[in-house]
Amino acid sequence: MATISLGFGRQNFRLFKRSFLLLKLIAVVFAVLLFCEFLIYYLVIFRCNWPELKTPAYDGEQETLEPVLKAMFLADTHLLGEVRGHWLDKLRREWQMERAFQTALWWLQPEVVFILGDIFDEGKWSSSQAWADDVERFQKMFRHPRHVQLKVVVGNHDIGFHYQMSTYRIKRFEKVFNPERLFSWKGINFVMVNSVALEGDGCNICSEAEAELIEISHKLNCSREELHSSQCGDGQPLPRSAPVLLQHFPLYRRSDANCTGEDAAPPEERGTLFKERYDVLSREASQKVWQHTGC
Repeated sequence: MATISLGFGRQNFRLFKRSFLLLKLIAVVFAVLLFCEFLIYYLVIFRCNWPELKTPAYDGEQETLEPVLKAMFLADTHLLGEVRGHWLDKLRREWQMERAFQTALWWLQPEVVFILGDIFDEGKWSSSQAWADDVERFQKMFRHPRHVQLKVVVGNHDIGFHYQMSTYRIKRFEKVFNPERLFSWKGINFVMVNSVALEGDGCNICSEAEAELIEISHKLNCSREELHSSQCGDGQPLPRSAPVLLQHFPLYRRSDANCTGEDAAPPEERGTLFKERYDVLSREASQKVWQHTGC
């Protein structure tokens, strides 16, 4: 009887030991997932902060600074679509983007967030239903409090390159994202340009984009006049500040040879020449943008 009892006790001990090891393994896996999929974003983004603004002093008195605007800039989120996006790849990418954005939003508390184009990867060919699904996922990932403004600039993957874009795709995009081209906050003017339409070939969409630039130029010029002329009308004048130009395609430059900093291309790639109307705007389009935005 004692032998049977002893054997039964050993068996229970083995089962307990196995259960304990299994619980330890589950706890370790859970801790790793918690750290790698949640806590790591806080540890990384906690190292980021807004630059410190120093107040210059004149004759022993500090100069009164203008109100500070906290703005976050993002670009090329490329939410995968139904054609080229595998569900597991989408799940992984979008979880990472959502956690990074929500953590940065919580920690840095920006007042406005700008996304500079290519929000979606397949907006240039997606069906109405696929577009609606992509928009729904975007709004979930980049949800934000009401006091934070989200401003989006169109990119070529959202409406297609110049010869792919259509009025339908542009209107579809603008129905979701505010189509305003001129935005002012805390004394700063932001000009948001549809750079895909700056081909300069006189197409209807391109002509409309250039007309919008001319109208913005007129408003900016009026804001710099001491006495408003009759041509400026009676509308609310804009702040007298140089505008911040926001667009998807960069202005023309030959290469990244003169670019430095943390976000610069690797040294071996900086000499690669850019293709006009593909990698960057053309010289002519860039000149028009400079001319009509008061830069």
